[in-house]
Amino acid sequence: MNPTYDAILVVSFGGPEGHEEVMPFLENVLRGKRVPAERMLQVAEHYHHFGGVSPINSRNRALIAALEKQLITSRLELPVYWGNRNWHPLLPDTLSQMRRDGIRRALAFVTSAFSSYSGCRQYRENIAAAQQQVGAGAPQVDKLRVFFNHPGFIESVVERVQDSLKQIPAPRHRKTHLVYTAHSIPTSMAATCSYVEQLQEACQLVSNRLGDFSWQLVYQSRSGPTTQPWLEPDICDYLRQLHAQNPDQDVVVVPVGFISDHMEVLFDLDIEAKELCHELGMTMTRAKTVGTHPRFVQMICELIMERTQESQPQALGALGPSHDVCPEKCCPLVR
Repeated sequence: MNPTYDAILVVSFGGPEGHEEVMPFLENVLRGKRVPAERMLQVAEHYHHFGGVSPINSRNRALIAALEKQLITSRLELPVYWGNRNWHPLLPDTLSQMRRDGIRRALAFVTSAFSSYSGCRQYRENIAAAQQQVGAGAPQVDKLRVFFNHPGFIESVVERVQDSLKQIPAPRHRKTHLVYTAHSIPTSMAATCSYVEQLQEACQLVSNRLGDFSWQLVYQSRSGPTTQPWLEPDICDYLRQLHAQNPDQDVVVVPVGFISDHMEVLFDLDIEAKELCHELGMTMTRAKTVGTHPRFVQMICELIMERTQESQPQALGALGPSHDVCPEKCCPLVR
């Protein structure tokens, strides 16, 4: 094993874990962004609906526990640290702890499968800002590549969809439509990255393995001003359109753009989309995110071995494996 890496750093978004943390967390998330105040208050209510607790932190703790076991199985006995962009444990605090522990160089696994400014480059900027804040002796951190077409990710999504399809009677499978969802981003941001192309590729790869199902990629959870164009169609608009075209349609919603069941998944899909389907008389089931699926956790170790043991990168489809080191102008932010 290449001895230059001595830790793994899991980097994620973060979320509040109590009512009193909701507004400070959202202020961190939205600092410098043109998001209407009413939208921030609306999102705050989503969190308060669940006791002010985002599930993302508990999901990350579960993922880290599973990863630590898989690292031992894969003979990659590296300590795992965890730092967030927007809430505790924050990246500067984590890097400070790593410095105290003598960590000099780490590989970062970011909990985002797709390329975009917010899903890739911004995390690299967050790490760089945290290193600057920690100062001399802050560990070097190299980010693992995005994994939208890695066999481990695709196979895990396929199994999650198959489990969801079991909730629909077999005779109705031929009328079942797959609705893949991902977080919407501004079209100006989408124009500077491969986000849409990678999402389409992942959806196609999953659908190819599932068989003869019609499918559509849609978006959810937009948060910008109405004057700014974002990726569409919105999931609820699409469900209305789908029902108008075929009232006798069952749907499986697949949150392919998310690796864990955090707030956007729980509220926007399990509450809003499900309530809409109930009103329309449309049967909807929602596939679980990959979460701690064993094949997904194994995939993380395979990504690590690409960097530490120079093992062959794995990728399905036409796009091939993504780059290890992001180019200087990769996924820029267009204001």
